[in-house]
Formats: sequence, structure tokens, C-alpha cells
Amino acid sequence: QVQLVESGGGLVQAGGSLRLSCAASGTTFSVRTMGWYRQAPGKQRELVATLSRSGSTDYEDSVKGRFTISRDNAKTTVYLQMNSLKTEDTAVYYCSAVGGQIYWGQGTQVTVSS
Repeated sequence: QVQLVESGGGLVQAGGSLRLSCAASGTTFSVRTMGWYRQAPGKQRELVATLSRSGSTDYEDSVKGRFTISRDNAKTTVYLQMNSLKTEDTAVYYCSAVGGQIYWGQGTQVTVSS
């Protein structure tokens, strides 16, 4: 089992920045990919960014050039640096880890005001 704990959400004005963190614990050796998803009110959960064990990254088109996913050297904490935030980035952001099954964090609210 893998446990994920997110932090770093909050309220920010449009154009501002936030950094989300996701700390993984448990059987982290089984994790192949970590990522961030988000879910806005009334919408489906969507992929934001992923980071594989090998270091390759992938981003949803609307966040390319604004968001950066990274991790620490121990590969147990993944970050999402969000710059130039827009009101449409407002959502609950979820950390995920894939390793035999998909694990989810509890989510952290990001609210971008105009």
C-alpha cells in the first residue's frame, strides 16, 4: 500500500504562483509513475501532469509552460510548481501514484481569484 499526503493548496490571485507537494509513504518501491490530477466543480477529474520513474514528464495542454512537475532525490515527494495561475485552474488537486494499482491522495483545494 502507498499513502499520499498533499499540501500547499490555497487562495491566490490570477497571475500568482503556488507549489503543491505530495509525500508518499509505504511500498513506494512499487510506484512507477506519480502525477497530479484536478477536478473542478461539475467537471470530471482530469490529468494535469505525470512524472515517471525514469524522469519523463507529460502535461495537459492548458498547463504546458506554466506548471512544472518534479520530485526529490529520494523519489518519495513529488511537487507541482504552478505559475501564471488562471481562474480556470481553480479545482481540487489530487496526487496519484501508480504501482500495481492507482493510489490517491485526499486532495488539496486551489482557488485562483480574478
